[in-house]
Amino acid sequence: MKTFTVAVIILTIVFLIQPVCAGMLLIPMNTTQTDHLKAYGVVFSCLTHDQQAEWLLNYEYGSFLIKDTDDNRNLCLIRGVAYTAISNSDAADIYRIIESENMERVFLEKPPKIAVYSPSSLQPWDDAVRLALEYAEIEYDMLWDKEVIEGKLEEYDWLHLHHEDFTGQYGKFYASQRSQLWYQQDVIANEKMARSLGFNKVSECKKAVAREIKEYVLRGGFLFAMCSAAETLDIALAAHSVDIVPSEFDGDPVDPRCNDKLDYAECLAFTDFKVSINPLEYKRSTLDTYPARIERFMTPEDDMFYLFEFSAKLDPVPTMLVQNHVPVVDGFVGQVTAIRKTLLKKFVIVLGQPLEYDEIRYVHGNAGKGTFTFYTGHDPEDYTHRLNDPPTDLSLHKSSPGYRLILNNILFPAAKKKERKT
Repeated sequence: MKTFTVAVIILTIVFLIQPVCAGMLLIPMNTTQTDHLKAYGVVFSCLTHDQQAEWLLNYEYGSFLIKDTDDNRNLCLIRGVAYTAISNSDAADIYRIIESENMERVFLEKPPKIAVYSPSSLQPWDDAVRLALEYAEIEYDMLWDKEVIEGKLEEYDWLHLHHEDFTGQYGKFYASQRSQLWYQQDVIANEKMARSLGFNKVSECKKAVAREIKEYVLRGGFLFAMCSAAETLDIALAAHSVDIVPSEFDGDPVDPRCNDKLDYAECLAFTDFKVSINPLEYKRSTLDTYPARIERFMTPEDDMFYLFEFSAKLDPVPTMLVQNHVPVVDGFVGQVTAIRKTLLKKFVIVLGQPLEYDEIRYVHGNAGKGTFTFYTGHDPEDYTHRLNDPPTDLSLHKSSPGYRLILNNILFPAAKKKERKT
């Protein structure tokens, strides 16, 4: 009996000094979170290790549940991500709250394979999505025109476009930057690529790339575009059979009736816009609200947009895309800062916009078997981010609401909606 008592005491002591292994780890996404951006990377890492995660839409502003393991605890500690170990009973209490409120459980199962469309040559600006991916420690591949034309998009689940000009006009920087070395090198690189792929003009090469990207979406791909790509992709699609490019860019004249020949049925998100055929104008089309918006927003403090609230149970996809710990996001400019709402196709969902003006900042829609999300502006934590500015240091913006919207899109393809009981 004495030996048995000693054994019980020893086992009790051993149990007490061991960490209690709860059922799950809750990664809160409210203001208690120490690094919102790296939290997405932690979840993504779990998925890459064949672990399922849960995205608790609208619960503590889009919190996550992951498996409670020593490796996951250590991963959170190493990356500076706050978490709470909870029991299965605690998880059941959370689920009951979710069932009774405008909330939903979404299972995250398979990590999407990510591609970023970008030339390998040095550019005089930074891509906010690449910054987000690298800060969150999420792997991605880079591809450009050659890979797209050769069908390599089929290898990827999620594609990002940023400041590319799919009209072949090099961002309409001709008036201000054509004497700069970076601009000249960009022209040379694009012309060389177009010729190697059998195209006589860069604009025709970009049209072909735009069509391949649209086909990728129609077959089930997830597309996320920011800055000028959010505008120029649809312009290139609408101009598939007409020359909208002035001779300063491609050596031959623009079709004088080009605006009457645009095919808006080919566009993903926009309609009824007109293109600018002035090579000296820093504007590609009437989609862009620049420069009129400058008269409204005199300071960065006045520039903001609101995120819409959706039914988490009925509309989980837009709910996923707007998960944030704030309802209002500070504005930021880009080659395309905002797009006129009146030129948006009727089926496209507006996720974020200023309330007083005819413009949108963040939209989402379905096309074929896939989806597209457009997010205007360049860098959510650098209001202007001019040419050759240093990259944004995201360690100084760990809870950036604007960057959270980017990372929502990266996790979105991993989601499978919970089967609800009837």
